[in-house]
Amino acid sequence: MTQLSIEDLSVEIEGKRLVDEVLFDLQPGEFVGLVGPNGSGKSSLLRAIYRVLKPAGGRVVHLGDNVWKLPARDAARRTAVVAQERMGEFDFTVRELVQMGRTPHKGLLDGDSAADRDIVERCLAEVGMAHCATRSFLSLSGGEKQRVLVARALAQQAPFLVLDEPTNHLDIRHQLELLELIRRLKTTTLAALHDLTLAARYCDRLAMLHSGKLIAFGTPVEVLTAERIREAFGVQATIASRDGRVRIEFDLER
Repeated sequence: MTQLSIEDLSVEIEGKRLVDEVLFDLQPGEFVGLVGPNGSGKSSLLRAIYRVLKPAGGRVVHLGDNVWKLPARDAARRTAVVAQERMGEFDFTVRELVQMGRTPHKGLLDGDSAADRDIVERCLAEVGMAHCATRSFLSLSGGEKQRVLVARALAQQAPFLVLDEPTNHLDIRHQLELLELIRRLKTTTLAALHDLTLAARYCDRLAMLHSGKLIAFGTPVEVLTAERIREAFGVQATIASRDGRVRIEFDLER
């Protein structure tokens, strides 16, 4: 059964169409990368999926249900999000922030159970931040904050995970560790990624956007062609593929 379907989804802000009738799906356990240049509509598409920007047309269907017709708590139990927006100036410890991921599973006055605490500690360990559990979130580096926000999403234990540029602010080691973790979790995941090489390495399929339109959807080998990269990014690309792996070298168009 298809886990998530994006059905002719369009997004508009102040009369400007940012996403134009995008159509693709995700299968259970699949890691799909959303790629395209800045301004192509990646973040707007994700915000429509996790119920921040109401679609101007089309539907987002999760396990047969239109996500925009679900109660907010039910939607939060189904979709965990790591967005680009940062926390404000409210200060929490790392552990407190990750505990927020358990909120959709609680009643208004419920405290943390032993099971909740175990989940939080395990998620912190999975992203390599258990040693910072008592530190202030605001005292962390950008990369450390990103890993904590991923831990909060994991603590939500939702069957669908949305990540908007999750490798921003991470050095290359932590980029690789984070994407390895996502692959290992086998949670159905849609992630906007700016690094095409990492997207090709870790994603099962890719959706490529350009000017709000979906111009390609398929395996990395199918999507990352020199022609499509030139169309979307305006650069020359030399592509080499072997055993399903894609290697890309870029050059400016002359």
